[in-house]
Amino acid sequence: MADGESIGIGLMGLGVIGSGVAKVLLGKPETLAREAGSRLVLKRVLERDVSKHGALGIERSLFTTEFNDIVGNPEIDIVIELIGGEHPAFEYILECLKRGKHVVTANKEVMSKHWTELQTVADRHKVSLRYEASVGGGIPLIAPFQEDLVANEVRAIYAILNGTTNYILTRMAKEGIDFSVALKKAQELGYAEADPSKDIEGVDAAYKLAILSTIAFSTEIKPEQVYHEGISRLQARDFRYAHELGYAIKLLAIAKRTGQHVEARVHPVFIPEESLLAKVDGVYNAINVEGDLVGNVIFYGQGAGPSATSSAVVSDVIKIAQHINRGTVSPARLPRESGLKVKPMSEVETRYYMRMNVADRAGVLAQISKVLGDHNISISAVIQKESDPATQTAEIVIMTHPAKEEAVRLALKETERLAVVREINNFVRVEA
Repeated sequence: MADGESIGIGLMGLGVIGSGVAKVLLGKPETLAREAGSRLVLKRVLERDVSKHGALGIERSLFTTEFNDIVGNPEIDIVIELIGGEHPAFEYILECLKRGKHVVTANKEVMSKHWTELQTVADRHKVSLRYEASVGGGIPLIAPFQEDLVANEVRAIYAILNGTTNYILTRMAKEGIDFSVALKKAQELGYAEADPSKDIEGVDAAYKLAILSTIAFSTEIKPEQVYHEGISRLQARDFRYAHELGYAIKLLAIAKRTGQHVEARVHPVFIPEESLLAKVDGVYNAINVEGDLVGNVIFYGQGAGPSATSSAVVSDVIKIAQHINRGTVSPARLPRESGLKVKPMSEVETRYYMRMNVADRAGVLAQISKVLGDHNISISAVIQKESDPATQTAEIVIMTHPAKEEAVRLALKETERLAVVREINNFVRVEA
């Protein structure tokens, strides 16, 4: 337990982020003590690879492979969970809270799936649960949503929440290369994992959007309620055509209030080139929040990496330490029922870009227009981009006025069955 002069820390996981946190805790003791009001002392490290102690300067005796050496240690006041993944991280966090230990985590998957349960347990046992690093890495987001923006009715969130996909899309846009080439470059530079599926399919961003949406709209939104679609269908020509039309392509996490519903979706989007989010390149993240009082606010910075994420983790530790020294607890953000429901993706209404390969002859557009019109989809522009005299085919791009997702999907299936349509190459939603 805290003795007034020191606060005991238990660290679970010494991967990239865990090692970064350990370096901060061991490398800045005086600075951290001054801010926290007590020395932050690393008491135990849960890690299978004991060989890591040498490079990090951690005493070998602090290493353990037994969770009970963390949760059952009376000298540990704050537990930092950086194992990652849902299991056993969720069970470890839950047990620490039940045993009266404060917890700091960067685990987006656990927090998005178990937000209400963990917050309720933390409140019941009068301990703090902080998770600033779970969304946006080093970008302050959770605290501003919970504190600085609470007077606002949040109307919308438009966010680039995954640095890997943003890097890939940036390379595709600037170099005119296809997805597979850009992905390989990202992997070679260490920006993408060997298995990048959670990033490129939008799963990672969906976890993060679920957390932000739950806080912003005071209604629990689970990851499975967030529609997600990845970037692998995009081709170099989509970026070329987008640029000609005055748009950039980004993987956006979008949450917005529409009546008594909340839209929660992650997918590639055409956005105007002059917009701020369109200019966010490389591995950077950006979050645009629209509130009724504050208007539009942009948060921008590094969304990942050991240094940026360690900043958020250690800041959470310091805030908890300050509360311990004052004899108070940072109140849990308990769920409130706002009455808002998540809108099914089929009912979402937006504009669309469609690219298709068709027979290069008269009457083709009339047939396509009829199918779209039968589903109440109005065309705003049609451009013939490329033709192939050898196959007598042409590529056309269609931009629509706002239409319902369900109608667009049905219309595309019907259009694909037309004899004059060779292939529906792609369709991308448009947010103006």
